[in-house]
Amino acid sequence: MPTDKIVSLLPSATEIVCALGLEINLVGRSHECDYPASVKHLPVCTEANFPDNLGSAEIDVRVKEILADALSVYTVKREQIKELAPDVVITQDQCEVCAVSLADVELALDDYLDKKAHIVSLQPNSLEDIFADITTIANALDVPEAGADLLERLIERVDIIKHKLKYSESRPTVACIEWLEPMMVSGNWVPGLVSIAGGTPILVAQDGKHSPYVQWEDIRVQDPEFIVVMPCGFSIERTMKEINLLLELPGFADMRAVKNNQLFIVDGNQFFNRPGPRIVDSIEILAEILRPKQFAFGYEGEGWIRFGV
Repeated sequence: MPTDKIVSLLPSATEIVCALGLEINLVGRSHECDYPASVKHLPVCTEANFPDNLGSAEIDVRVKEILADALSVYTVKREQIKELAPDVVITQDQCEVCAVSLADVELALDDYLDKKAHIVSLQPNSLEDIFADITTIANALDVPEAGADLLERLIERVDIIKHKLKYSESRPTVACIEWLEPMMVSGNWVPGLVSIAGGTPILVAQDGKHSPYVQWEDIRVQDPEFIVVMPCGFSIERTMKEINLLLELPGFADMRAVKNNQLFIVDGNQFFNRPGPRIVDSIEILAEILRPKQFAFGYEGEGWIRFGV
């Protein structure tokens, strides 16, 4: 068993480390790392530079203000990390809004720790990248066999869905909404997840590209068969507090998805926004939503709810 001490500054990386059987090696986490629940006792090594009780529009404005001033959305607690003396620090270079970035970590720790830590930076933009990151972490932590085993199990679950839908000609249109105000549709890996689950993502949500801002009218004109609401970092409960931002939009009640009772809210924070092992859970959630006669994995109520208007 490797003896390296690990600090993970990324929720998905924390999940990967635990799935590789190395939770015992974790000595620190980010303020957002909360799964599995057993990691919550670990020292917190980051903090957000804005309150966590802001609404969607307020968060958007605050983040843009911080970035416009060439500041970071998050702070690295370097004194805490120095005290923990990690051998490996895991961060990301994919999104400066989602978690502590590689630049933040390098700036905070450069020539500061008493020993040189190996910084592992992840940059996932697609499902394939997420799987590759599992291998990257497994190799960095000297458990390549555990990484291969984990990947085999995850890919097998994806292949089961692909096989069941192999000859399905119906591919309903799906709008995945990643932010409510201003409105964004999901990019990066989400369009690919929708496709695997049997749907067709609408608008400019390209697999591997960042989530774009869109106008509500663009979605309304497309009139998708399904609407899945998955605000980045939001639980179902938190999304419900802002759902009126969607319900009160012009023409919303006349949307095909709304009339056919195909409006869903999913837990973006725990599933869709975390590029770790539970990204496969996210595919299964979408499969349950889009193909309820073919798939029943048991996520309803926890991972997703149907919202009746």
